[in-house]
Amino acid sequence: MMTGLDLPERPRILVVTLRRLGDVLLTTPLIRAVRGRWPTGVVDALVFRGTEGMLAGNPDLDAVLTMPQRPSVREFAAQVAQIWRRYHLALCTQTGDRPVFLAWAAGRRRAGFVGEGETGFWWKRYLLHDRVAVDPDNHRVLELMRLAAGVGLPACPTIVCPGGGLPGDATLAGALPGDAPAGPYAVVHVSPMFRYRRWTEDGWRQLVRGLADRGLTVVATGGPEAAERAYLDAVFAAVAPLVRRLDARLDWPQLSALLRAAAVYVGPDTSMTHLAAASGCPTVGLYGPASPRRIGPWPVGGLEQPWEHAGTIQRRANVWVVQHPLACLPCERVGCEGHADSFSRCLDELPARQVLAAVDQALASRSP
Repeated sequence: MMTGLDLPERPRILVVTLRRLGDVLLTTPLIRAVRGRWPTGVVDALVFRGTEGMLAGNPDLDAVLTMPQRPSVREFAAQVAQIWRRYHLALCTQTGDRPVFLAWAAGRRRAGFVGEGETGFWWKRYLLHDRVAVDPDNHRVLELMRLAAGVGLPACPTIVCPGGGLPGDATLAGALPGDAPAGPYAVVHVSPMFRYRRWTEDGWRQLVRGLADRGLTVVATGGPEAAERAYLDAVFAAVAPLVRRLDARLDWPQLSALLRAAAVYVGPDTSMTHLAAASGCPTVGLYGPASPRRIGPWPVGGLEQPWEHAGTIQRRANVWVVQHPLACLPCERVGCEGHADSFSRCLDELPARQVLAAVDQALASRSP
């Protein structure tokens, strides 16, 4: 039996996603659509090393291949040799030169995105059999569903969290031996990858006190890097007795379990916020220079209407996006100074009372 793509009944398919952690998570609806169409096929993903944790335990994948973000010539050649024409179909989720080339190397048939005005667009037309023009005003998940439709797959806008779908608080103690909070708790994640996406230290401290006043244990998550842990030390020094820190102690499946059972989550524009939204937890995302229209948190059940580019408090299902809507928002710049270590005035001036107002709405959403 052959499909409309002229693939065998049990094809080998590769999904190429060479981006950061949050982007890898947002690719899981496409992977699920592929698995739904070819349940007995082989479905693999190619991601940057260090992001594969977002696909841990994913039931739709047979294997996850990794490569360095900055491979040497030898490493890149070895990667090409490993995947050379191994797959019947390669799906490229980006417009970049390297992922398109790797999709070409891997797949006998290739599908992916192209940007009409980008440099080198012409040669990608020859490497990709099925092309989807990028819509810069569309959410990333919806864009991936357009790619799925381009190869004849039905839409399946469901994010699959790490761990393969732990059911939530029933497995929390088992997933977090010795670390499972007792009673209702809030999860806060204060440190994004880049400085320009940070909220203020004082804002986080006011939030922690407000959460504690609402009868919640405050659980803080974070990565293992020394600089990030030092930043958390500085943020929480004045409220240390109110915060239970789990930074650097949990893997991605364990974080998924933690989030599913939380009363509320608060975090900046980062991968943890995407994971919280996908887990079903009432999620409050603090957004600065970037518009949530394209890369805002994806709620359970999807978006019935797009995120507005700017607003004070927006709600979509289990997600609230909080912004300080200055006239320049969203600027889509890398902070006010145009670099990753820049400040962002829209976040520096975001008041804690506004964040707590969104928290109260989120908590009320889970009330009987």
